[in-house]
Amino acid sequence: MNVTEIIKYAIDLLAVLLLALGIKGLSKVRSAKDANRLAAIAMGFAVLGVLFDSLGGTGISINSWLWILLGVLFGGVLGAVTAQKVPMTSMPEIVALFNGCGGMSSLLVAIGVALFPISGNSTEFNNQLVQGLSIVVSVFVGSITFTGSIVAMAKLQGWLSTPSWTQNKIRHLFNISFAVFSLVAAINILSIGVGDGINLWMLVIGSALLGIGVTLPIGGADMPVVISLLNSYSGVAAAAAGFVVRSQLLIVAGAMVGAAGLILTQVMCKGMNRSLTSVLFGGALGASSSLKSSNSEYENITSCSVEECALTLEAAERVIIVPGYGLAVAQAQHTLREVSRALENNGIEVNYAIHPVAGRMPGHMNVLLAEADVPYEQLKEMDVINQDFPATDVVLVLGANDVVNPQAKNDSSSPLYGMPVLDVQEARTVFVIKRGMSAGYSGIKNDLFDLPNTSMVFGDAKKVLGDLLLELKELGLGGKS
Repeated sequence: MNVTEIIKYAIDLLAVLLLALGIKGLSKVRSAKDANRLAAIAMGFAVLGVLFDSLGGTGISINSWLWILLGVLFGGVLGAVTAQKVPMTSMPEIVALFNGCGGMSSLLVAIGVALFPISGNSTEFNNQLVQGLSIVVSVFVGSITFTGSIVAMAKLQGWLSTPSWTQNKIRHLFNISFAVFSLVAAINILSIGVGDGINLWMLVIGSALLGIGVTLPIGGADMPVVISLLNSYSGVAAAAAGFVVRSQLLIVAGAMVGAAGLILTQVMCKGMNRSLTSVLFGGALGASSSLKSSNSEYENITSCSVEECALTLEAAERVIIVPGYGLAVAQAQHTLREVSRALENNGIEVNYAIHPVAGRMPGHMNVLLAEADVPYEQLKEMDVINQDFPATDVVLVLGANDVVNPQAKNDSSSPLYGMPVLDVQEARTVFVIKRGMSAGYSGIKNDLFDLPNTSMVFGDAKKVLGDLLLELKELGLGGKS
């Protein structure tokens, strides 16, 4: 082993350690921001290691170096602009897009090595079962990840709706056909090699169609699970690409991301009381409940003004805020923070109840509130905060729907039955800030709205919170920190 190889392995080891520390740090809200930076530094070292390895005599030309530098420059600028310009409401779409980019990267690496074998290999691709299997896995999973992520992004962005025919069982026939088509191509690649590339492109096309076919029927209610699963897929594809190019770093990093994504997927499924099988093959959650929703009417709705809400908050001792996707849509997190400061300055205890699948991606509400400088100590997970609702004077529900629906515990015929929800109905008074009476992603009515201790405050979340802040100031509650 020469000096160049020793330095390369040292850089790779440092990158793996930093990445492991970064992923570990993401498990805590307080350390998540620094952990993300640490993981980014790890990826920087990974790129540096690859470039350093190329100096060891792999024969990369000046022209190739220009393409490498252009790619680094373009990707870096695009990432920086995206981070600065994309609003928090579009973060789920960006995460889905990033997952797709990871899958496409692994796909392109595998195709490149298959069609243009790396010079200097001791044996050809056709005689290397491990490398051949790695290329098949990288192409298959990478292609599914890319097309599935693009479909998920388009659905989250509102560019693509769920076609009615995808809710019929005939869709399974199409997906099985795509899977068989991909399997035949994969077997041909492993048995006779890439050859003229026909089987390789068959595998790409079959797996790409399978990614679309599996993701297209999935509704918005299950999107947090889909995003975390696609994140896991991108890790698996990266690990397979690591075997393709014989990169220990890529293998380890991909395996870590894949495992973390699977664990997160399991957590999301548990939080929704949905099995992964029902998410992937059961279709949209709202489709099965649309009939019931259309026949359900609200009977005891009570609405109130912002002034009444402010008076009740002024007399409270403990307040819990439940954020939902409506808060993100209205971009009202900063106004909400000013309202909570006004309450805190009057000696009122304020906490935030975070449901694991609130919003459209795992951790969406945590990121949203962190952007508004909400103290980490006030962000309480569902299992911790549920026991506090009976002793709470006021609950403010902002744009959340299914995650606060008592049907999940009280109605065995409900599609939400068994799903862990926030027990906001146990509080003395509940105010729901909502534009109208539209249903959540499940497509069913929310029994919380009919309860006698619930009052609806209709309007855009940002405007309502702005008016509420003015009322609190008039009542003598300070709005400044």
